[in-house]
Order: sequence, then C-alpha cells, then structure tokens
Amino acid sequence: MSRLSSLVDLASERLGGAVLFANDDFFAPKENLLKPEKPIGIPDKYTDRGKWMDGWETRRRRTPGHDWCIIRLGLPGVIRTIVVDTAFFKGNYPSHCSLDACADANVADPERAAWQPLLMQSELRGDAENAFTIEVSRRFTHLRLNIFPDGGVARLRVLGEAVPDWPEVLSRESPLDLASAVNGAHIVDVSDRFFSEPANMLMPFRALNTGDGWETKRRRGPGHDSVVIRLATEATISRIELDTAHFKGNYPDSCDMEAAVVGELAGSVSADLTSTVIAHWKPLFPRTPLQPDHLHVFESEVAPGTAATHVRLNIYPDGGVSRLRIYGVPTPEGRRRAALRFFNSLDDRELRRVLADYCGAPAWIEKVAAARPYESGAALLAAADRAADGLSREDWLEAFRHHPRIGERTAERVQSAVAQAASAREQARVTSGGDDATDALARANQEYEHRFGHVFIVSAHGKTADDIVSSLRDRLKNDPAREIEVAAAEERLIMKHRLETLFA
Repeated sequence: MSRLSSLVDLASERLGGAVLFANDDFFAPKENLLKPEKPIGIPDKYTDRGKWMDGWETRRRRTPGHDWCIIRLGLPGVIRTIVVDTAFFKGNYPSHCSLDACADANVADPERAAWQPLLMQSELRGDAENAFTIEVSRRFTHLRLNIFPDGGVARLRVLGEAVPDWPEVLSRESPLDLASAVNGAHIVDVSDRFFSEPANMLMPFRALNTGDGWETKRRRGPGHDSVVIRLATEATISRIELDTAHFKGNYPDSCDMEAAVVGELAGSVSADLTSTVIAHWKPLFPRTPLQPDHLHVFESEVAPGTAATHVRLNIYPDGGVSRLRIYGVPTPEGRRRAALRFFNSLDDRELRRVLADYCGAPAWIEKVAAARPYESGAALLAAADRAADGLSREDWLEAFRHHPRIGERTAERVQSAVAQAASAREQARVTSGGDDATDALARANQEYEHRFGHVFIVSAHGKTADDIVSSLRDRLKNDPAREIEVAAAEERLIMKHRLETLFA
C-alpha cells in the first residue's frame, strides 16, 4: 500500500483545520485551501475581480516580498508529507513555496510566533500535486505557507500522524476510542480500497454517505477483504462499534476481528506490518452477521482481557463499513509508549511549557529538556530526578509558585488543565473534610506564609486536611533555610509521583 494512504490530513477542515490569516486573497479566498473535496475548474466562470478559481489566489505582486497564509491544524501532530496542489492554476501558480511550523499560542501575532522551518523554498509545478517529504519529527499545531512571489494554490494537504495531549488524555477515567484518528490511530494495510479509503472509518464525525466510509470492489473469487489498524496505543479492548450507516445494498454479509501486540518499530508509520503481525493474531470477536445501515455493538462478544496494539477487521466477502470505534483502557506499557512519544515529539518551547506541569523550577526544566530524546520512561524519570539535584533557592521558590495553596484551586502561576487536574487528584481527601477542616487549613496556610513568605508545599496524595494541618504546624518550627530544604523534598515527591503516573 502507498505510505501516504496510512496518514491523516491533519489540516482537514472536517477535523477543525482552518486558515486563520492571509496577507492577500484578492482573487480567491484563503478558506478554499482546506476544502475536503478535490478542486474543480469551470472554464467560463468569472467574478468582478477576474477568473473564478477554486483555491487561494493573491493579486499580482508589484513590490518586493512574498505572500503567505497561516493555518491552524485540526489535529496537532507530526507532519510527514505536504501536498501543495496547484490544480487548474497554470499561468498563475507560484514559482516556489516554503513552509514554517510552530506549536505556539502566540500565532495570532505572526511576527512573534516561534516559527521553525519545515520546508525550504522549493519549486512548484503548475496544475499538479506537488508532494514534499518533511524530515522534522516534532508535534506542531500551526503552519505558515509561504508562496513566492504570488499566485494561486488550490488545496493544501498536511499528511501526518495525530499526537494528542497524552497527559491530558490519560488523565480521563472513561475508556479511550483507540481507533480514532484524533488519538493517533491509522491504517497499516488493506486488501482493497477501490471505492473509498479505509482511513474514513477512523474519523470522529459521522459519515455523510457511502463515499465517506470504506468500501471495497465486488469480490468475484474466493477470499474476503480486510484492513489492519494500528491503535492509538496498546490497550485492553472492552467494546467495539461497527457502523454500516448508508451501506444498504452493499454492506458486508458478516465480519470478525483479530488482535495482536506488536513491538515498536523504527519510525511511527510502518508501510507494511502484515508479515510481522500475522503469526500473532488472536480472535477478538467471532464471525458475526451484519445488517444494512446499522450500528453494531460488540461488548459481551469481545474476548475478555485482550490487549492489542493492532487489530485486523475481516469483512466477508466484501462491501462497505462507515465507521469503526474500538474502546478500551491503555495498558501500563501503552501509557508509557504514548506519554514517551508525546514528550519526544514536542518542539522545544512546548516541551518546556509541559515540563512545568511537573516541576516549575527553571533550571530543572532546562536540564530535563536537554536530556531528550528519552529512550524510555525510566530514562525520563532518572533524568528528572538528577535534574532536581543542586537547584538554587530561587529555583525552588519559582517551582512553589506553580502550586495552589492546599485546599484551594488557583496557583500564583497559571496552571494548565493537566496541572489543575493533578492538583485536584492530589488534594482529593483534603477537600472532602468539611467546612471546619477547610477553615483550619486556611488559617494555618496564612500563618505559614506569613512566617516563610511562600506557599506551603507538601505531597498531599492520600492525606486529609487534619494530616496537612498537623504537618504544617510541625514545620512552622523550622528556620527558613531548613524549611526550604523540606519543601524542596516535598516538591520532588510531587514531581516524581506525577511523572510515575504516566511512566511507571
């Protein structure tokens, strides 16, 4: 199978991608760039500005410089291939293009965003799909497409692998949709894709029609069709939903599914895993008749306790499937793999922001960031522990500012959703103690801060409000130098616990 067919268009309009800004779109609007349908040409169609074009087209530039637009990806991820489609642009396409990327909330101000070059200035062909391989294996959220000096582009496809915010995803208690493109699942191999792509089954939105699912040609000989899906991460599967919506006279007669656990291979997209996986397939649910235009749910039929990194869906003998959902809970190994990939794929600025969720000491963040790439979760944990040695008083005080007071929700420094959730879990027993305990804790916090000048830091996991107040009262006996040492040791415990939740 083509390597590109295993990738998801991260900029897809249907996945939330959008063109946010363009310095010029005089002849044709920037929004056309991410339309899901293929571009069309209408020879005799004109507007009051000139020839109607199905794409983004700027006016003829009469001054130095070049034109550009900024795109928000629908799914953050690692970009593997860019396709700059100049269909129907023949005498008015740009001669060259380049591409920059960032994972920066400051993208609203293009001059201040932390852009990184992904593609150097490269020549384009007119009326053609211009494909470029991207060698930067970092997770990005926004792109800047530069065209030189001006002209029109019909469509932009950003093919890659979605990388969700795994610390946030793994903090949820509900089962994860392991087959969702949003969570990084993708197609590995398929027997037939004559009518439509199997990757459609992994989309988070409902199918519009049969062309928006996976449909094979009519089989005239023996055998059956199948598709292999790499799941978002290794997990124990508990529920499967297979939807044949819109497929009425062309749905499969029956289906079954198999599962396998496959070790990590070099690179995150494999063009062909079939020969590796075949010998390890185990039944996930038995062959079952299907109905037309129907949502099929398999729960009691799923082999209990089955862990998988890949599944193979077999349909008999052929036909179409609209959507596939596979729910489960990541295994410990699956959690480690997903979190490790997330940390290793972040760009440098984003990595530093994420590391602050675990310890806000600036020198600690720099040391842990410098230890990348991390070969394993254990390697990251070891680097985090080493980085905490020898930090200055100022570093620890800055780290303390990233924690809310015990019994409260807001810290001096703005916390991410992941850090807020971690604080809430750690203080779960503290905040369930009632009004009297809350009042006593508030008074104790105030007394502590008046004495030492910083928030009381303690690893609160499993502790009640009474436990916290007792510890705080005891530590009020320390002199300031000794208390910094004690608070730093507690900060290290918090950091270690948060990271072990992901990697241990």
